[in-house]
Amino acid sequence: MSGIAQGPEMDLVGDSVENATARVKFLRLAFGAASPDQVVSRSEILATLQAIARGGRLSYSWNVPGDPRRIEVRVALLSMMCVETALPVGGDIEISHDGAKWTIYARHDRLNLDPDLWAPLSKNICPEELTAAQVHFGLLPEMSAEAQRTLTLSHGTDWVKITF
Repeated sequence: MSGIAQGPEMDLVGDSVENATARVKFLRLAFGAASPDQVVSRSEILATLQAIARGGRLSYSWNVPGDPRRIEVRVALLSMMCVETALPVGGDIEISHDGAKWTIYARHDRLNLDPDLWAPLSKNICPEELTAAQVHFGLLPEMSAEAQRTLTLSHGTDWVKITF
């Protein structure tokens, strides 16, 4: 694209490319294979989440110290994807890890929890019928079991929390 003048249009193209690249990294971490001893650098996760959130309706607070195990990051990211579906108009998602327990938490006054997706998840089982856009609900119980973690779901009218 050399020779093309710089301007707001090119800035939009650049932002779109950056967001798409970050989304691909996010999906690679969430859906890719993970060995038990593999870790993900904190800086890679922060950069990816920051790029995804830029100009979007969601924001992320990654309150996880150090470089966590990739197998657990995968469960956290799949949990985040589930929580994102409950935030149709946007919101803030907080991810924390206290050394023993991971927590993915979101609050918004327009929370939308589809019972067909969330009820099976609260029992650590896969919902029966999923669309391609809901595949993370099917993978989350399986990936948490692979990480030797038990999912716990809790929610109110304006908040949702997944712990493992």
